[in-house]
Amino acid sequence: MAQKRRSLVYLPIVIAVCALLGGLYGPRVGVASAANEDDIATSLKVFTKLYTTVEENFADPLSPDKAVYKGAIPGMLRTLDPHSNFFDPKDFQGLQEDQKGRYYGVGMMVAERNHKTIVITPFTGSPAYKAGIRPGDVIISVNDKSTDNLNTTEVATLLKGPRGTQVQIVIGREGSPKPIVLNVVRDEIPHKSVLGGVWLKPGIGYIDVQTFTSETTNQELEDALKRLGDNNIKGLILDLRENPGGLLNEASRSPITSSARDS
Repeated sequence: MAQKRRSLVYLPIVIAVCALLGGLYGPRVGVASAANEDDIATSLKVFTKLYTTVEENFADPLSPDKAVYKGAIPGMLRTLDPHSNFFDPKDFQGLQEDQKGRYYGVGMMVAERNHKTIVITPFTGSPAYKAGIRPGDVIISVNDKSTDNLNTTEVATLLKGPRGTQVQIVIGREGSPKPIVLNVVRDEIPHKSVLGGVWLKPGIGYIDVQTFTSETTNQELEDALKRLGDNNIKGLILDLRENPGGLLNEASRSPITSSARDS
């Protein structure tokens, strides 16, 4: 019961801080009036009462972090400003890794299939590739932690870690009578945002820019152009299909947009 009381105290405090910050720094919002403060206090009481009711009647223990980080704050943002996103510490760390263009792990792409974590492909030359992990392998456990009921983000977090550390991966493979145990040493995994840099035909180049989220996108694009040779290019196909966007400074600094801006 003591733990429940602490969680109920913690919950409204966090939400109150977020609400006050939104009032102070939100766009086009002035200083909250006394009436608005009363509305916030009333809303917090309703939220706390609702949380208490669910906590008392739900079969499993509730997570205050999940209620706040995955429920209350994202729900508030969707209502106030659908163009804003909230990142909890783990999500923010993943965002920073994407922006840096590298991370430390085993180097493979995984996905959920039929409630199992399946290897889509190990990256060529990565620790996972060298260890013999294959597309279609099922990841059963990571460091003795079962992957049952874990999403791909949670499994990827287990696989990541400091460079040079070892991670034990147990996989199931079609045709193998029993699970395969692999001890893989983590290493730096480059996260490329620009692929291609090939000739489709003489004078016509092709470059696939998958995202602008990496701080290395501009340099990667310049390297791809150098591989083609600027003097030989008569036409260039810049493939931006399924590119979700990303860092504005990387998009604006790219040699393609720079040339267009200067001309």
